[in-house]
Amino acid sequence: MDALSLEPTLYTVKAVLILDNDGERLYAKYYDETYPTVKEQKAFEKNIFNKTHRTDSEIALLEGLTVVYKSNIDLYFYVIGSSHENELMLMSVLNCLFDSLSQMLRKNVERRALLENMEGLFLAVDEIVDGGDKDVEKYRSGLGYKKISEPLNIPRSTIKSIIKKLKEYGTTTNLPREGRPPKLTDQARQGED
Repeated sequence: MDALSLEPTLYTVKAVLILDNDGERLYAKYYDETYPTVKEQKAFEKNIFNKTHRTDSEIALLEGLTVVYKSNIDLYFYVIGSSHENELMLMSVLNCLFDSLSQMLRKNVERRALLENMEGLFLAVDEIVDGGDKDVEKYRSGLGYKKISEPLNIPRSTIKSIIKKLKEYGTTTNLPREGRPPKLTDQARQGED
């Protein structure tokens, strides 16, 4: 291994994966060409799930990659980096992703809730991992719903609703909603008469 390959880099994350308790892909985002085809990606995901789903540790070395992972109810979260990557840095990314999803899903981090809030997951990953602003860019570059949804294993209807939201509001984030007006005025809340 030459000295150049151990130089510090901002590109620490090679992939972010979320699998269900059967090892099926719910979300996968690869940031390099280590596994260029969907077939290779799914084989890697099956291998990683088989090696990690029955262990209590949080770090594994697999196929020359450092894998940090966490499970919760019926979900397995993985962040993958190169074999010489700092495990603490990868674990920070994993914890940030999990904590963000926990906040968005109101501490209900499970398969059903995640599938109902995929746009939040896309946004969280895009914000946490540099180079992640590409999901919506795929649509803008001319790819159709089917070509976007298949590699991610997400229903076309979900992709369609995300794109619709982007077109209508200019963002994929959840916007504040109107609700019942407050009973107390600002002045009453501050304790002034």
